Amino acid sequence: MGQAEGRDCRPILMSRLQCRVLCLVAFVLWGCSEFPGEPPQLGRYAYSSAPSVEPCPLGERSGPGGMSDDEQTEHGIKYAVRTPANYNPGILHPLLMVYAPAGSSRFRSEHLTNLTFAATTAGFVVSYADSRRLSLAVIPELGTIPRLIAKKWCVDERRVYLTGHSDGGTVALALALLDETRHIPTAVAPSAAGFRRTDLETFSCPERLSALIMHSANDHLFPGYGAETSSWLAACNECRSRLVENDENGCVAYSGCRTNSKTIYCEGTGTHRQWPALNTVLLSFFIDIDKTLH
Repeated sequence: MGQAEGRDCRPILMSRLQCRVLCLVAFVLWGCSEFPGEPPQLGRYAYSSAPSVEPCPLGERSGPGGMSDDEQTEHGIKYAVRTPANYNPGILHPLLMVYAPAGSSRFRSEHLTNLTFAATTAGFVVSYADSRRLSLAVIPELGTIPRLIAKKWCVDERRVYLTGHSDGGTVALALALLDETRHIPTAVAPSAAGFRRTDLETFSCPERLSALIMHSANDHLFPGYGAETSSWLAACNECRSRLVENDENGCVAYSGCRTNSKTIYCEGTGTHRQWPALNTVLLSFFIDIDKTLH
C-alpha cells in the first residue's frame, strides 16, 4: 500500500494489512466543498429505444427528477443525485455511484470525472458522495448510499455500478471485497485505487465481479497497483489469458473468464491526480453488463 495513517482504525478481528488497506489516506487533498465552475448538465434518455424497461411502483419513490444536492446518510455523509433530464419515475434505472478522492466534495468529484451528462443520457441515475477519511466504519457507511437512493428514486438495486478516483477508487473496490458489502455492486471501475496484490490476497475472491481497472503508468503514489489488481481479479474470475495488445485506449482484456465476468485493465499516462480520459470506455463497460441483466 501507499503510506497510510491508522489512528481511526480498529484492528480487532482483522489483520494489520487489512487495517492499512481500509485506513488509506492519500497524500493529496482535492479541494474544498464548493462546486468549481458551471453546474453540470443533465442528458435526456431515449426511454422509447431502451432494449427493455422494468416498471417502478408509482407513488412509492418520491425522489424528484433533476439535481438533488444535499442528501445524506445516517451519520451525515452528504451525496448528490442526478437523474436524466426527462426522468421517468415509473421505470427502474441503473445507478452509477461515484466516490470522491481524499478531501474532495461531491461537487468537486462531479467536476473532476465529468460523468453526469453522458451517464444520464445513457439512462443512469448518478450519485456523487463526499469523501471521508477511510476507516472500517466509513466504508460500509458509504456503501449504504445506493440503498438510500433506491428507497427514494426508481433505482434497481440489482444494477449498481461503482467508480471513483484515488480514495474513491479504493472505496469502490473495497465495497466489492468486504464480506458485508460485496453484494452491493454489479460491477466496478476504480481509478488510481490504493490496493496492491498483497493487500488483495488478505480477502477472499468475490463470487463474481466484473471490473474495469484504470491506472496510470505514471502514478508515482501507487506505482503498478492497477496491473496487480487486474491480475488478481482475473485469477479470481478464472480467466484463461490476457490479450497481449492494447487497444486504442490503452486497455487489455482477459479472455475466457467464468460466468461471463469481465476483467479489463486500462493503463494511461497521466499523474495520480488526473481522472483518466476513459468515460466512453467506462460507460460502455457498464452498459454492456447492464444489457445482460434485463
